[in-house]
Amino acid sequence: MGNRLFVGNLPFSATEESVRGAFEGKATVEEVHVAMDRATGRSRGFAFVTISAPEDIAGVIRTMDGAMLDGRPLRVNEAQERPPRPGFGGGGGGFGGGGFAHGPGGGFGDKPPKRKGSRRRNPRSRW
Repeated sequence: MGNRLFVGNLPFSATEESVRGAFEGKATVEEVHVAMDRATGRSRGFAFVTISAPEDIAGVIRTMDGAMLDGRPLRVNEAQERPPRPGFGGGGGGFGGGGFAHGPGGGFGDKPPKRKGSRRRNPRSRW
């Protein structure tokens, strides 16, 4: 059991301070990371909270799951490790780095295979 919690259904106005304040009375909070949208600069609706004592996790989940924060019920559970994404190595489409369904890629020489045949699906239809 880890010491990291996933907090979902956050209001878009949530900040690290507001999430820390909601969890601070339940356990000692080491770190709070609120996922922010790059384009708008507001919360994406979820956060990760790191608790200092792993034995407090079950109690924090029990008390905070469903608790209200700015009018929204929180969804709190233990954070899962993200599995590594295979086949991605930076770049793509034949311009260096990893590829997608066409292999690992890497360099300018690895380009996806060309489609064979006409681009037109129905030869009788007009463009």
